[in-house]
Parts: sequence; C-alpha cells; structure tokens
Amino acid sequence: MSTPTYDVVAIGNAIVDILAQADDAFLAAEGMTKGSMQLMFSPGEADALYAKMGPGLEASGGSAANTVAGIAALGGKCGFIGQVADDQLGEVFAHDIRSVGIQFDTAVRAGEPTTARCLIFVTPDGQRTMNTFLGASQFLPESALDRTLIADAAILYLEGYLWDPEEPRAAMRAAIEVARKASRKVAFTLSDTFCISRHGDDFRKLIADGLIDILFANEAELLALAGGADFEGALAQVSAQVPTLVVTRGEQGACAIQNGTRGTVAAQPIAKVVDTTGAGDLFAAGFLHGQAQGHGLDASLTLGAICAAEIISHVGARPQVDLKALAASRLG
Repeated sequence: MSTPTYDVVAIGNAIVDILAQADDAFLAAEGMTKGSMQLMFSPGEADALYAKMGPGLEASGGSAANTVAGIAALGGKCGFIGQVADDQLGEVFAHDIRSVGIQFDTAVRAGEPTTARCLIFVTPDGQRTMNTFLGASQFLPESALDRTLIADAAILYLEGYLWDPEEPRAAMRAAIEVARKASRKVAFTLSDTFCISRHGDDFRKLIADGLIDILFANEAELLALAGGADFEGALAQVSAQVPTLVVTRGEQGACAIQNGTRGTVAAQPIAKVVDTTGAGDLFAAGFLHGQAQGHGLDASLTLGAICAAEIISHVGARPQVDLKALAASRLG
C-alpha cells in the first residue's frame, strides 16, 4: 500500500450558508422543528423563506466541506468533491474552499438548478435550525469523482446528508469501492435523524457489510440507527459492528469505542454558546485529523472537543481563529 498524499478527502454537499437571528416564535410560525434540518424542494420555496429572513451572514458551508476546512486549519492536507452550479454562489463556494488550501476540482454544472444554499436561523440559545435547498449539489455524478484523489487519501469521508439524492448516492458507493481497493479507511457521518428515517436500511447495510471504518453520530442519531431508547445498549450494539464509533453528546462531551476500547472527553468550557452550526462537523475534523496523524483515541477525542468549542463560540461553521495554534496550546 502506497503512502497517502492527503489526510482526508471528503464528498459532500457544496452549500453556501446564509445565517440570521430568529426567535422561537418565528420558527413555530414557519413550521420548523428547532435544532433540525429540513429540505426545501424548489428555488421558489427557498426564495420565499429567504425573503422573511433578517440581516444575514453569508458563508460557505456544507457538512463535509466544513469538516475538511477544519482539518486544513489544523494543518492537514485535504481534498473535497462536491457539485456547484455555474453561478455566483458556486464561485463563492469554490473560492472559499480553495482559499484554505483544499484541493477542489469538481467541474461546475451548467444550467438549473442553482448552487445549494442553506438558510440557517439561530435562536438566542445558540441553537441552529436549517432549511436546505440542495440545488446543484444533488446532481453530483459518478463521472465527477477524482478516483486518483480518493485513492491517495488516508481517509475518505462521506456525509449522510448527500445520501438522499440518487445520483450522488451512486457516486459515493463508487467512491467507497475506490477507497477499499486502495486499502484506505472510510469514515461516514449519519448527519441527521431524518437521514436515518429515510435511508437507515442503507446505512445499516453499509455497516453490516464492513464498509465503514469510522462512524460519526450524535446521541439521537445513534438511538435512531439502533432502533432503541437506551444509550448504552445502542452504543454496544453499533460499536460491535464498526472498528471506530464516535458519538457526540452536546454539553456532555463525546465518547468513542475503537476496537473495543472506550474513550470519553468532556465538552471544552466556553464563555457562551453563540451558534451550534457546524459543531459536529468540527468535532469530526479534530478527531479525523488526530487519527490521520496517528494520535490515540483520547487525544483525537480531545482535539475534536477543542475544535467543536471554537466553532460554537461564534456565528458560522468555519474556524475564526488559528485552530492549529489553539490545539497546540490546549493539548500541550
């Protein structure tokens, strides 16, 4: 097996986030479930909700893209595969991800629909409620895969959000085959309970077939995947099927079981939770970077907690401080 050039190559939705403050009454009036993500299925629906937003902050996002941006900020070498349209938002996304040193060469898609966007409403308690129009991202074809890039990465990272549309689902299955043939690891994030409600059987089969090396979930997603209400039971059930299971638990920190060994980490203290957008994405960034650098389970969990704490201390899902320096100061 050749030595990989890249630490992590991710495949995910190429999205531009638009964040604005909102209160619980607004969420209720719009029929949103606080703290969740729901899909919008037409540009008109997205435009109508956008018109109701207050002043917003525009920033490139997307779950897996946020993760590799975090890894790059820690000093890792990353690539990203995702579909944008030939429009202004597509140019914004491409500029932002390349500007932090991530390899991004997916060809733009001509015509409709537009580049994906996520309208994020942040309530005063820091919770984010997301409304996503997947746009061009849901048309990522298998032909867009850079197989050489995938085979040249220590870890292939996939997001559950992108499993919903048929075309990128097929592309991700093909990417798993490429990574497996190259003897690379495959990491997968369940993304949201709604993804499990729609594609849980697919996810369970990927796990049962031994195609996932590192699985990320939050507590609710773990319970949904296992089909039970008992956390410890769900943890034991799923961890028996994957080499590494990582579960984030909000203010309770996170735990992981790797080849039968359990590790835990407390949430890093911060002055105030401003915006939880990207918390799981950046936890994954820290953990994956630790694993790619050969760190042990506890050090990787701690690095994840450090990155998650930084991201929830401000609005937006991309780091705003020198993560590499922050991690060095906290890890010692």
